[in-house]
Amino acid sequence: MKSPFTGGEATLHKEMRTMDFRKETFHVLFQFYMCEDSKEQFTDEQLDEVNINQVYNQYRAKYGIPFPDEIKAIREQYGLSANKMAEILGLGINVYRNYEAGEVPSVSNGRLIQMVKDPKEFKQLIDFSKNEFKEDELQKINKKINHTLEGWNEFDKIYEELMLGEKRPGLFNGYRIPRLEKINNMVLFFAQKVKPFKTKMNKLLFYADFFHFKTTCYSISGLTYQAIQKGPVPKNYDWIFDNTMEKKMVTIKLHDYGDYMGEQFVATEESVFDEELFTATEIEAMQAVVNYFGAATVNIIVNKSHEENAWVENVEDFNAINYNYGFDLKYPEINN
Repeated sequence: MKSPFTGGEATLHKEMRTMDFRKETFHVLFQFYMCEDSKEQFTDEQLDEVNINQVYNQYRAKYGIPFPDEIKAIREQYGLSANKMAEILGLGINVYRNYEAGEVPSVSNGRLIQMVKDPKEFKQLIDFSKNEFKEDELQKINKKINHTLEGWNEFDKIYEELMLGEKRPGLFNGYRIPRLEKINNMVLFFAQKVKPFKTKMNKLLFYADFFHFKTTCYSISGLTYQAIQKGPVPKNYDWIFDNTMEKKMVTIKLHDYGDYMGEQFVATEESVFDEELFTATEIEAMQAVVNYFGAATVNIIVNKSHEENAWVENVEDFNAINYNYGFDLKYPEINN
């Protein structure tokens, strides 16, 4: 990074600071550049976003305010447009759209949105405003609500949550609720681009999630990672990979190495990567990991992962890895 003050070198620094939001103070790992010549400090747009997102995430977690992904998912579970959801909640359409885009709701609005995730609460709200719907709209919404209330696929949902880890956004899932469809597509992305063996696939997922967190304060997948001897891995990764195979998105090609069988991920001919599930920054992060590690051997990427504080400080007890370790990530190496 070049200094805007002298044109000389500027280096990235991190230190604990406090930042205020809505009359409250939060502790963040503040990131900034320092001009090596003048010692003046400055930030850019990306660092500003990382710094303020740490505050927003803490505020949402403290008050139980849903995150943007959650807000959109709650609406989609009832098959509603953003306009209609805003109308039902009694919010302006622009206000509601801004919430889905990342603006932090007030505590009261956040809790209202969180409350209607419960179909019983939502049904009551629909009953209050039923005169605002056409008959066919009302039937469609009530069908969705009743489907949820009857508990169809409830066992599958509970089992999926158990396998994927944290249910609420926090520091052990990168402030994302894991979605199996998105995780499957991440696996497919790397299978198409790299055709990695299982150990390498685990590292590619780790680096993509933690690299994206480093630059945005959000993971991609919402997976929880654990430090084991071969490096960081998603919890219950075998179950995750089995699910991706069951969806016929990837197959495993076995390689006989005498002492062990190598398992290589290969995309199926009929599989299609769903780009719409991902933001531009998420795809950029995954591609950056492919560019950096795509040609690396399994041993190289394992050894690189063993240099990460995320692994070094957690492997002794096989701990789950806090996503704040993303700020210490050494790889991929990029020019700041």
